[in-house]
Amino acid sequence: MSFRARLFLALALAALLPLSALAFGVRREMTRRLTAENARRGDAAVAALRDDLARASAAVAARLATLTAELGRDNGLRLALVQGDAGARRGLLDLAGSSMRSSGLAMLQLQDSAGRILSSGHFRNAYDRVEPALPMALVAVGPAPVLVRARTADTTLLVLARLDSLRVAGGRYTIIGGTAIEPRLRGSLARDPDLSLRLVEPGTAVPAAGATTQAEAGPSLVATLSLPFVDERASTRADTARLVVTRSPGTLAALRRSIDRWFLAALAATVGLAILGAWWLSTRVSRPLTELAARTAAIDFDRLDQSFPSDRADEIGALATTLGAMTERLRLGAARLREAERRLATGDLARQVNHDIKNGLVPIRNVLRHLSEVARDDPAALPRIFEERRGTLESSLAYLDTLARNYARLSPAAQPAACDVNAVVAEIVRATDAAHATLRAAPDPALPVVSADPLVLRRILENLVGNAVDSLAGHSDGIVTVGTEAVGSAESAQVRVTVTDTGPGMSRAELDRAFDDFHTTKAGGTGLGLSIVRRLVLDLGGALRIETAPGAGTRAIVELPVRGAAAAAPTADGRNG
Repeated sequence: MSFRARLFLALALAALLPLSALAFGVRREMTRRLTAENARRGDAAVAALRDDLARASAAVAARLATLTAELGRDNGLRLALVQGDAGARRGLLDLAGSSMRSSGLAMLQLQDSAGRILSSGHFRNAYDRVEPALPMALVAVGPAPVLVRARTADTTLLVLARLDSLRVAGGRYTIIGGTAIEPRLRGSLARDPDLSLRLVEPGTAVPAAGATTQAEAGPSLVATLSLPFVDERASTRADTARLVVTRSPGTLAALRRSIDRWFLAALAATVGLAILGAWWLSTRVSRPLTELAARTAAIDFDRLDQSFPSDRADEIGALATTLGAMTERLRLGAARLREAERRLATGDLARQVNHDIKNGLVPIRNVLRHLSEVARDDPAALPRIFEERRGTLESSLAYLDTLARNYARLSPAAQPAACDVNAVVAEIVRATDAAHATLRAAPDPALPVVSADPLVLRRILENLVGNAVDSLAGHSDGIVTVGTEAVGSAESAQVRVTVTDTGPGMSRAELDRAFDDFHTTKAGGTGLGLSIVRRLVLDLGGALRIETAPGAGTRAIVELPVRGAAAAAPTADGRNG
């Protein structure tokens, strides 16, 4: 880690740790206080809900008492109930409806002592039904508020119901009335937007009590109120319904988000100040060291011209002086090393040239000695002997000529131009004599043009194809395939040429020496073929690699940059096979 990075990290930690502790403390204290306030407000809201239900129940009871007193004085009701007057009986059907509307109730029902419905304001079709269960359940509950799920013509109605009775001509009649409770329940907690109320009827699971810390993501349970409940559709007795009050974490979550946003803003400002502080201090302290490191990093075996001037008298100045002296020693040592390498390479090349020329001259010397002996001992036979030994002379001269041409190829003058690789491949396939092998071309018809010297490309492919054909000697069913294809992206497009044979392949040891100068496994070979090919491919800005295995044949791969595309750094690797 650099000095600048360590300085930045120290400044950032010095600022971030107290800031983080402060943000955590503020967030925790706000959560605690708001949770306590929410609990207090929740208890107050639940108490207000109980009082509201009690007041609503008392109001229903008062309306029923007033209505009962009015009906006791109604002669039309008396005529309908006692004398059975037909006109009064028809008015009895509408009695509950008109009375219900005039008293502001949502449910009103009149029953006789046997439970027969004489009039129903909320469900007129219930007339003459015998349903004693509802009044019996209300009598069993007593004066407490009761929730009733009452039938209507289309749906059901949830009401807060009470019961009253009246006597007419010695008969006892029951009046059941109620007010709609659902709007009242929805509005009872409207003052606190985080509180919500839900009615859980019998048979429905009550949500489990959640933690009151408001730390959960979902709503938490504040309280549960149990109320008697009667379902007019099915129940024969009072059951228990629950009013579940829950609180959503909306306000607390919004507060936390606000604190988090401010913390992130402070964090960004702190990081920015830490970066500025680290930059300022590093420029004052580490800039001289950075400059020395940059100059040192630029030193290379081929670039030893770096200097380390310094007018400082401290440790940094001493370091610059030491580096300058070291660079000067490296410069002198590199010059001596290059000279030694040049002499060594020249000596090796001279020995190789001497050895190869001697190999070509020995047969010529032997033939000339033989011809001299025949000319001295049997001159008449000289023409015949010359013809017999002529092939040896021509073979040796051809060897020397080939050797000279191979050495001349070590330094060709390439002339890059737009080159059609498919055309070069087709020409080589036509010109190659492969009597003991099948030579095939597999060109890519959409191959782009490369920038290369056609003569150099031809020499590369001639060597590779020649090696592939030679590897199939003794194999009558051998196949050599020369293929082309476009590879790479638009920015680094390349043309790949592959020369594949079905020969015996090479071992790892043979592959490791395949590119060594003057190494050959063929009788009469110079050992310069793959060495020259590798250098020529590098000259074209391409890459060469060999893939091979014993018994699996050999695949030579040449990749050349497309004309106009950014060429990759040239490499040559025969160790990927």
